[in-house]
Amino acid sequence: MKRMKSRADDFLLISLKIIRMGEHHHDHGKLKGRNLFISVALNLGITIAQVIGGILSGSMALISDALHNFSDVLSLLITYVTYKLSARKNTVKHTFGYQRGEILAAFVNSVTLLIIAAFLGFEAVNRIIHPHIIDSVIVIWLAVASIVVNGTSVLLIKSGAKESINIKSAYLHLFTDMLTSVAVLIGGLLMKYFGLFWVDGLVTLLIALYLIYSSWNLFIESINIIMLFSPADFDVDQLTRRIESVEGIKNMHHLHLWRLTDNKVNMEAHIDLEKDQPVSVFESQLAQIQEIAHNMGIDHVTIQPEFESNDDKQLIHNT
Repeated sequence: MKRMKSRADDFLLISLKIIRMGEHHHDHGKLKGRNLFISVALNLGITIAQVIGGILSGSMALISDALHNFSDVLSLLITYVTYKLSARKNTVKHTFGYQRGEILAAFVNSVTLLIIAAFLGFEAVNRIIHPHIIDSVIVIWLAVASIVVNGTSVLLIKSGAKESINIKSAYLHLFTDMLTSVAVLIGGLLMKYFGLFWVDGLVTLLIALYLIYSSWNLFIESINIIMLFSPADFDVDQLTRRIESVEGIKNMHHLHLWRLTDNKVNMEAHIDLEKDQPVSVFESQLAQIQEIAHNMGIDHVTIQPEFESNDDKQLIHNT
């Protein structure tokens, strides 16, 4: 027991050193990539340890936590790869570059969590009905190790979670896994001191339910972006009124508004002009349109000017 405690203390010191290394690195781009890589290595290690420990101890909760940790490894690997891809320059074959890769990664991450949650929920109910005797000492120490690993990883990528839906998904994976490891630790203590082995199944069920709760909104948001839906909280009517109030503009129609990534909104539309005019005059109007759009959170604007064009003038064009 003393040897295990000593190793846990050593592991905590190593984790703190890793965090300090990240905090003193000044190249934020490289820092983000390196921190993701370190988090992958840490979570892969604890996943292997928890699987072995779960088999030896007979704890379904520990194995469920290991599966959750493994989903973190997948999440972080996808995040790391898409982070590297997003740094590549746009080309004639990839005019948007690889920016939408992070949306696909967020979708895969959320789906992975939902599938794992369904599996864990089924196994948890079975374990509650048919509880097993479990070596709670192994459960306790591996839960502590998992809390340290996930806590370290959360601190390493916390700053990037505000900038990217992809890193946010990885951050949620790690943060919820840290909380589930706390639940596993509590369950291990209850089993050790009170012999409540059915708690192992209950903890597993709670982990499954929390996985569903934490990943559902991310799943829906990634679907909305993939389907090119307009931002949910965007006021299209206000945008239309402001643009049509620009002098010389009669109508805005054929509007398309979508998110390229979680924080980049694109817009394209047709603008019906009141009179035939030089391009230089329209450029002045375009500058006003772009300012209106940018003030409302739109990053890129594409406008097609028209004069007496024979098309429908509906704001949303149905093809």
